[in-house]
Amino acid sequence: MTSLASHPQRNSIRLQLRQNHLLQGMTPAQWAELEPLLAVGDYRKGDRLVRQGDEEMEQFFILDGMLKRVVSNPEGREMILRFAADNEMDTSYAAWRLRTPVPYSIVAVTKVRTAELAMPAWAEFLEHHEDLKRRFEYEVMKLMSEVMAHSITLHLLDAPGRLSRFLRKHPELAGRIPKKELAAYLNLTPETLSRLKQKFGEL
Repeated sequence: MTSLASHPQRNSIRLQLRQNHLLQGMTPAQWAELEPLLAVGDYRKGDRLVRQGDEEMEQFFILDGMLKRVVSNPEGREMILRFAADNEMDTSYAAWRLRTPVPYSIVAVTKVRTAELAMPAWAEFLEHHEDLKRRFEYEVMKLMSEVMAHSITLHLLDAPGRLSRFLRKHPELAGRIPKKELAAYLNLTPETLSRLKQKFGEL
């Protein structure tokens, strides 16, 4: 982990950060306050950035690559809750506010680079910038709603319906998620996904 200020690629990373959906529109003064708090993390495919049950929490802004949220039961069976790619974020904010351990893992689907900071530092920054705090908390609620809708979808829709909904809701991710990961997310076998993608002419 390297601080943004001392990273050899800090200028290009700053440009990437300014394209992040949440951080777009921040003022120069806000950037000057936030950037010294950020560290740059580089992760390999399969690395766990956060482990289910952790009590130390982070805020992640994705610069390159893709992350997933995963929950697992004591037997090791996993369920993918959502994916997030470059210019998006992932967070443990809700668990931090509720003072509970993180209820999911955050895992690198591909090689990933993030800009990140500890949750207490991010929360303190938000307290000084009410407009950004409102936008961020709205995004957190959207993420929670998205995860809930996905869970309901797995129970209510058949296999073609699940894939169709995914293609409609997340066209920007459709061609980027490894097929094994997408099959697991939709609770399909890779073989079923292959048949469906031929039918849909997608992916």
